[in-house]
Amino acid sequence: MRLSVTARIALLAIVLALVSNLVLVAFVWRQIHDEAIDALRRDTIEQADALVSVWRTGGLPALNRAMEEARAPGDLSLIVAVVDPEGNRIAGVGPPVAATAGQGSIDFRIGRLGSSPPWSLRDAGYSVRRIGDLRLLSGRLLDDWEQEQRGIERALVLAMLLSLGLGVAGGLVVTRYVGRRLNSVADVIEGVADGDLSRRVASVPGGGDAFDRLSRRLNAMLDKVERLMIELRLVTDSLAHDLRSPLARLRTKTENAVLMADPGQREAALGGLLIETDLVMRMLTMLIEISRSESVSRDRLASIDPAELIEEIAELYAPVAEESGLRFSVVLESHPSRLILHRELMTQAITNLIDNALRHAAGGGEITLRLKERGGEIRFQVEDRGPGIAEADREQALRRFGRLDGARSTPGAGLGLSLIEAVARLHGGRVELEDNDPGLVAAIVLPGS
Repeated sequence: MRLSVTARIALLAIVLALVSNLVLVAFVWRQIHDEAIDALRRDTIEQADALVSVWRTGGLPALNRAMEEARAPGDLSLIVAVVDPEGNRIAGVGPPVAATAGQGSIDFRIGRLGSSPPWSLRDAGYSVRRIGDLRLLSGRLLDDWEQEQRGIERALVLAMLLSLGLGVAGGLVVTRYVGRRLNSVADVIEGVADGDLSRRVASVPGGGDAFDRLSRRLNAMLDKVERLMIELRLVTDSLAHDLRSPLARLRTKTENAVLMADPGQREAALGGLLIETDLVMRMLTMLIEISRSESVSRDRLASIDPAELIEEIAELYAPVAEESGLRFSVVLESHPSRLILHRELMTQAITNLIDNALRHAAGGGEITLRLKERGGEIRFQVEDRGPGIAEADREQALRRFGRLDGARSTPGAGLGLSLIEAVARLHGGRVELEDNDPGLVAAIVLPGS
């Protein structure tokens, strides 16, 4: 049976907790075991050195007294004995015949000391030192040490079982948390699939985990989808509305041209057809350009000097403005560092602003192309002295097919500022319309480098 994602996450958390605890328990047990052996080795060697010193100063009588004093009442694990070269015990406590025959000095060893019970059944840590022709045998049986080890092992096993239970509980908590976050994302996606584009995934403010990043990315995508859907409905409605008039005029002028017998009048009517056809073509071309600007890939961007770009555009449009009887000036208030821009689209957006100023502010006498830096943002702005746009109408002017009442008598589709705004969004910026008192300031505002 295939497990669900949350079940696999829970199982993974449990397995990781179990493995980590097994490794930890094994490490702790090994450390305790090694430290216990080292402690037994040190005690045995120290005891053997002390008894050898006693023998050197007082001989066997003093050694016998020291061995008697070393054994505490009830201590059955201590081994202190003097044996002959064949291993037979002469004095002290130890096996009757020690398995040390023919051996020299032994610093420390763990093994069986005797060949008869109980010495043949128990391990001991012992040391053998030469004292004249005899051997000094000292050490301890490992009964108490092994009992302590078994107690430690039982405690470690209990700790491992406890940690396993905690791992299961932690796995369930992780599964519940992950499942809740994934279900919130799935609920939003299902709601969007059902047509509710207002749904958003809740995220922790300032959170930086993977779920918060996923939530922010998904919400940003849904914001864009919702905006595009709204714009699509607006474009569809506006396109149907704005195309109705030129298409109706096309039909009327076509019928009139067909009915006209005079070649001169027919030629004039056909010229009108061309004008109406060009208007429709400009509307469709502008829509295509907006779509392309919104879908351009980031690898088409390059490092551009803003001041150099402004100077190139000014050199191109200065003669055009002069032919229209306008005074054209360029003001570089600052020289910001290079920006990552799409040169062609940004050039088209700025020239569209200038074209709008030339078309709507011809009587103002002056157009200014300005580059300035304010509050860490770069502003490409065109200033004119025309009638301007009232503050209440500026939002309408930025909408696709948004044409103000004063502009409906002039040719156009109401898509120029929409294209400029699409280019600004591509670069992470925005379009701002401000009062020039009199006239209009239209600015493309981009974040600084």
